[in-house]
Amino acid sequence: MTKNFSQTAAFIWSVADLLRGDFKQSQYGRIILPFTLLRRLECVLADTKAAMVAESERIAEKGLPEEAQEKFIIRASKHAFYNTSPMDLSKMGQSDIKDNLNTYVQSFSKDAREIFEHFKFEEFVGQLADANLLYKVVQKFANTDLSPEAISNHEMGFVFEELIRRFAESSNETAGEHFTPRDIVRLTTSLVFMEDDDALTKDGIIRTIYDPTAGTGGFLSSGMEYVLELNPDAVMRTYGQELNPESYAICKADMLIKGQEVNNIKLGNTLSSDQLVAEKFDYMLSNPPFGVDWKKISGEINDEHTQKGFDGRFGAGLPRVSDGSLLFLMHLISKMRPIVSNERGDEQATASSSGQNNTNSNQGSRIGIILNGSPLFTGGAGSGESEIRRYILEADLLEAIIALPTDMFYNTGIATYVWVLSNKKADERRGKVQLIDGSNLYSKMRKSLGSKRNEMSEDDIKTITKSFGNFEVVDARVLDKPEEVKSNRGRQSANPKAEPAKTFASKIFATHEFGYRRITIERPLRLSAKLSDDAIESLRYAAKPFDMVMPALYEKFGSDWATDNNSDSDNNSYGDLSAVTVDARAMIKADFSELKEAQVKDVLDVKIWQTQLTLMNKAKALQAAIGDRQSDDFNEFDKVFKQALKDTDVNLDAKEKKQLLDAITWKNPEAEPVIKKAVKVANPLYGAFSYKPTTTNQKADKPAKIVEFQTDSDLRDYENVPLDPSMTTTALIESYFAREVQPHVPDAWINADKTDAIDEEVGIVGFEIPFNRHFYVYEPPRALAEIDADLDAVSSEIMQLLGEVHS
Repeated sequence: MTKNFSQTAAFIWSVADLLRGDFKQSQYGRIILPFTLLRRLECVLADTKAAMVAESERIAEKGLPEEAQEKFIIRASKHAFYNTSPMDLSKMGQSDIKDNLNTYVQSFSKDAREIFEHFKFEEFVGQLADANLLYKVVQKFANTDLSPEAISNHEMGFVFEELIRRFAESSNETAGEHFTPRDIVRLTTSLVFMEDDDALTKDGIIRTIYDPTAGTGGFLSSGMEYVLELNPDAVMRTYGQELNPESYAICKADMLIKGQEVNNIKLGNTLSSDQLVAEKFDYMLSNPPFGVDWKKISGEINDEHTQKGFDGRFGAGLPRVSDGSLLFLMHLISKMRPIVSNERGDEQATASSSGQNNTNSNQGSRIGIILNGSPLFTGGAGSGESEIRRYILEADLLEAIIALPTDMFYNTGIATYVWVLSNKKADERRGKVQLIDGSNLYSKMRKSLGSKRNEMSEDDIKTITKSFGNFEVVDARVLDKPEEVKSNRGRQSANPKAEPAKTFASKIFATHEFGYRRITIERPLRLSAKLSDDAIESLRYAAKPFDMVMPALYEKFGSDWATDNNSDSDNNSYGDLSAVTVDARAMIKADFSELKEAQVKDVLDVKIWQTQLTLMNKAKALQAAIGDRQSDDFNEFDKVFKQALKDTDVNLDAKEKKQLLDAITWKNPEAEPVIKKAVKVANPLYGAFSYKPTTTNQKADKPAKIVEFQTDSDLRDYENVPLDPSMTTTALIESYFAREVQPHVPDAWINADKTDAIDEEVGIVGFEIPFNRHFYVYEPPRALAEIDADLDAVSSEIMQLLGEVHS
């Protein structure tokens, strides 16, 4: 912005001097912005004012509908908007100024009138009148020349943007929700547009730019500014949608000032209600909210995902409901113009699907979106996030990701990244992704604005755009940046750790290098078994959720409760529990408050105790038949156990059998693996082993069997096998398993049932972009002698202070 633009904006903003004391600082912009717009609009319409008023009076007599009237009056105004009132700000008068001003605003055409409604202009006019400031404010703007002769649309856009910036800074606690810092806007815009610089300088260029989270319109303005600097004759058509009504009003006002078709700026939630559903765009820029959940609109999103699939916006997958960032990215991808084959070249490209008569359209699209770190790596293989990354990378849409410095935004200091996507990659970029570490390209601001403490200079932006434009690998090089000024408060280390050098680097990867195939590694269940007295006694109590409360109750009240007859276990029973119910309930409420009332009633019912006593007595009968010797081969024990059930006529239902076996068995790494079933063909890589027990009672000459083992879920593990397009999936995972797993755990195998939902091959494909890992530079720890010296110094200081206290 030139000095003149800044001076004009500063002059307009000086209205804040009038407002100070009667209004909060965060309200200044809500008054200054609509008044600026009002004055600009009346200056633009001044030349045709008389014709508009006359036409309005003529049309009014015919009683036409409002829409028909608008068409006639717009013709007379020669602009995309009009005002039918004979008044202007200079004619308001002091006595009836409130009513006159409201009537004047209501005389604008529908689009312009709507902007003032979203600013809640009438409400603030009332507050200004109550504070006896309305006439002063009106006179201030009435004497400000904002005519097109004094300030062009392009220049007025700069003035309005400067006012928006001042508004954002004056209320910086919420600025990040509506306003993206100018340095980030410039960087992102340059990255998106620079690849098309040659095409944008041609004659007759018509381009569309879209922001689904338009805010106050910063990205849309920056995109127009970039193109018009290259080609003043180019036509830029802006489109956007914004959820916040106030930001929407500011954006729409900015576009109206710049001569844009404001019908293309929509109000509403982009994800749940896309109001530009049929449109495709050349360029898209967005700074969606970080980490905002989409629970309120999950119904609409899930319906579109399941019912439309890839015919909708979210076919690739859905991220977790706590962060909707990737939903905005998929929305933008769905708005890309398709690449249409045309032998006559780009100059004669066919009209796009947006319905515009754009014979020079550069087919395909480019996207720039600002995201936090979560979309890079959140979610494992098969998750919604991973599937979205997989779709983007396998479709070869991602050109680059640039790491920004921290503390760059008004409302957060977290790490952020610019993603650049395109479906018209240059040949050298195909199948490749560039990662640029620009996290150290910043300077400290003289004064923080909310969480924004750092800013990027023009040189910092050029460093990134040059590296991106050259598509080059840059080894970490030290930047010429001043050292951070550290606080000198408190005790200073005698040997402070040296700060790592600030570096800049760029790396290029093949898209498959971010992918992996997660295979599930199983190991056999190994059980020992023993019908011990303690194990049998534990069967007196039911399983969860009663496994803790029943022993406590039995310990306290068992002598009053139980009437066991050890001589005849079948006749053992519990007596009437009513005598201790009150005390037992009080103990449960005090010590086991997590139990629900229905569970309390169950545990105080004699039936559950009788059922468990019956099971315990069955176990005693089995112990008498089997004995209490420990078996480390559950396969053999199971045979003996089943025979004992027949011999003793003990019947166990499925629930009883599970609880009994859980009580008498435990996992033992030295025990024999538990056989699941016999199979015909050995394949140890996938769990079919040739097996011969090592127990002493097994005949030495008995042949080995080919079996599959029961899996031990506690020993289950996962391995991420890097993708390699030069190998088949089978060769890839088997070679990895033989190299990385088998030498360490010989009894492990690959679970062949875990297959990918898309390619149906073993293992689940996942994608992540571990940005920081690729740029990590090892920093050796300080020498132990230095650390010891610091500890000794601190200890001496503490002892000295203690000595002073005692003295």
